[in-house]
Amino acid sequence: MITKEQVIEQLKKVVDPELGMDIYTLGLIYNIYVKDKKINVKMTLTSPMCPYGPQIVEDVKSRIKSLNAELVIELVFNPPWEIPKEIRSILGV
Repeated sequence: MITKEQVIEQLKKVVDPELGMDIYTLGLIYNIYVKDKKINVKMTLTSPMCPYGPQIVEDVKSRIKSLNAELVIELVFNPPWEIPKEIRSILGV
């Protein structure tokens, strides 16, 4: 049985190359739904025109594949991503 915590651990290994931080900590993951071996991840990117978007999505797929699960990624841009307050100071924003 795959747990949400296992999915989170895999997503924490996916790093946004521009910001040098993982996508989970950055708040790019909006929702994770796990049922049996099916995982649905609702996520966004830092912007709709993020040059690393395809690379990030492929990395998510690769990490979740290691759990031997079926993955559905729902890539959304509403609501737009905002830098979490805790991360602002780390990034100097």
